[in-house]
Amino acid sequence: MAPPGPPKPNDRAAPRQPFYAPAPRPKSVAPLARPLGDSLARDDTLAGLLARVHASQARLDALADVLPGLLRQHLRAGPLDDDGWTILAANSAVASKLRHLLPTLAETLVAKGWQATSIRVKVQSTHAPGR
Repeated sequence: MAPPGPPKPNDRAAPRQPFYAPAPRPKSVAPLARPLGDSLARDDTLAGLLARVHASQARLDALADVLPGLLRQHLRAGPLDDDGWTILAANSAVASKLRHLLPTLAETLVAKGWQATSIRVKVQSTHAPGR
């Protein structure tokens, strides 16, 4: 008997399926991501927080022409609450200089239309506690 030759086109078997076929991916049930600002604006409590953050930054921006240039880069807008507004200083030397300027800063804010509130100065720690 002659050895079998190459298969004829009609003799070919259907291509084999692999033993393991990956399962189809389930459709995502997570909602699409939204910008943080949109999420904050949709919730009343968070919208109030966002408004305070913007108001705090606007106060610091309003003081830009009164603050010496090198001093301004070491300051950040801090919390704004019912008791007053906080300016965060990078170190104690900056905080000390800023405390000398507080009367001028308060006058400038009132002159620019901001409600008179107390201004607090705090040093913002850059080191992790316990290190």
